[in-house]
Formats: sequence, structure tokens, C-alpha cells
Amino acid sequence: MKTASLANQDPTKQRSHQHPQSKIFRKGNGGLTKIAVSFVAVLLLSMLTACTSEPSKPAEEKPENKGPELITARSAFQKLYVAARGWNQDAKPYRISSIATSDGNGHDGKWAVWRGGFASATQRAAKTYTWSGSNADGAPAKGISFGIEDSYSATNSSTQVWDMAFLKIDSDQAFDTAQKHGGDKVLEKAPDTPVTYVCDWNHNTNELIWHVIYGTSREGAKLTISVNASTGEFIRVEK
Repeated sequence: MKTASLANQDPTKQRSHQHPQSKIFRKGNGGLTKIAVSFVAVLLLSMLTACTSEPSKPAEEKPENKGPELITARSAFQKLYVAARGWNQDAKPYRISSIATSDGNGHDGKWAVWRGGFASATQRAAKTYTWSGSNADGAPAKGISFGIEDSYSATNSSTQVWDMAFLKIDSDQAFDTAQKHGGDKVLEKAPDTPVTYVCDWNHNTNELIWHVIYGTSREGAKLTISVNASTGEFIRVEK
């Protein structure tokens, strides 16, 4: 038997049986080094960009432009009464009235500003509190504000206190009654006439009364109607 000699083998055939990947490595490490360097450079560049770039800021939300908060007298009175009781525990109301602003007309018994007068018999002091939900120029800031403390006398008939249980009729109900007794004709002729409200105690008749005023004040009113604040009954035409 003849033994093949390695020396007699064709060197080209030996190379042809080598693993294909050996060609890549045999080309030298220069190719791989270049690829690795390029990869590292791209990675470093990405990291540098991520570090230096500022994070995207969320879009700032614009504050919502809310309209005026128009409420009836009893809703405002509850807020004012709580504030007054924080001043003095025996505080009682002697008046509640609407304040005319440009963002309302009072035709539904609602206004964006209401003021309450309260008195403390033990302290012999009186104080006004105002609730505002208005955006109008010149209107009080939104929320509860209060005036300067003043002296109070129980003998003063214009500031006679009353129990809140007497206030059963709200300003919108008083408006409906006033409309049936001449108010509708006033607004038909002059629809832009504001309707304002004052609620106080009548010491002559011992009853709580709504004064529904077709105008911004009693002096210049086109019509003023008295309505019983406990029963809702029409009392009389004041003017």
C-alpha cells in the first residue's frame, strides 16, 4: 500500500479545504478593528447627544378662562353666614343684598356678587361680608371678603337682626312674584334694566321682606316690589 506524502499534495487544494471564516480572520485584524472603532464612535456620539439634549417639556396648559359664577341669594347667604359665624358665634344677619356688575342682570334672581350684613349682640358689633364670583372690572376679588367692624345697637330698626329660618323664599322666586305685579311690563319696555335685591326685616309688620328693585338702587328704580321672604306672597308696590 502506498502512503500519500504530504509533500506531494497540491498546496492550493489544502487552502481550499480551510474553514470559510478563516479568510475573514486571515485578512488581518485591521478590518474588524475598523468596524469596532466605528461602532464605539457611533455609540459614544449617541450617548453624548442624549446627555446634552434637554428633555422635551410638556406643552404648558393655558389657564381656563371661566365665566362669572352667578348664584341666587340663599346660595350666597350660606357662604356668608359661615364666614360671619367664624367672626362671632352669635352673629345674625340683618341684611342681604345683591351688587350689580356688568356680568349679570338679575333677571333670573342671580348675581355674581352678594353682600351680607351681620351683627353680634354680645359684642355690640356689626360687620359686612361679601361673596364674589365675578370677573367684571371693579368687582371684588373672587371669594369671601369682609369690611371693617362697626358698632351695633339692637334698637336701630334699620339693622334689626333676624333668624335665618325666616328666609324660605329665594331671590329667583321673589323675582317671579315681582314679574307678575308689573315687573314684566318694565322689562318689556326696557329689557336691559338690571334687577337687584335687598332682603331685610320690617319691624312694623314683623316680617322678612324681599325688595325686588328694577334698577341698581331704590332711589333711581323704575319699579320696586315687596315680597314676603317667608311665604313668597306679594305685599305691595313700593314705587
